[in-house]
Amino acid sequence: MACRLFLRMKMKRNTVEEQVQWVLSYIQRESADVWKENVMEEIEAEEVEYESVKEFLTSLKKEFSGEEEESVKAAELRKI
Repeated sequence: MACRLFLRMKMKRNTVEEQVQWVLSYIQRESADVWKENVMEEIEAEEVEYESVKEFLTSLKKEFSGEEEESVKAAELRKI
């Protein structure tokens, strides 16, 4: 809990762009690599600007929220 609080306090000193790039640095899934690279390029080219980290996280969830559901359905089909 204390680490999370410290991290929040530290991250608030950074710009939204820096915070988004920090979050992107932790994305390691192969299926997200292309999306991650595109977002990073858009940020660097100033083609996209997030008003807040919350807005970015909403975008991230929207992009990948169905992936788990699809993999569960695919596994069920393989069982049949």
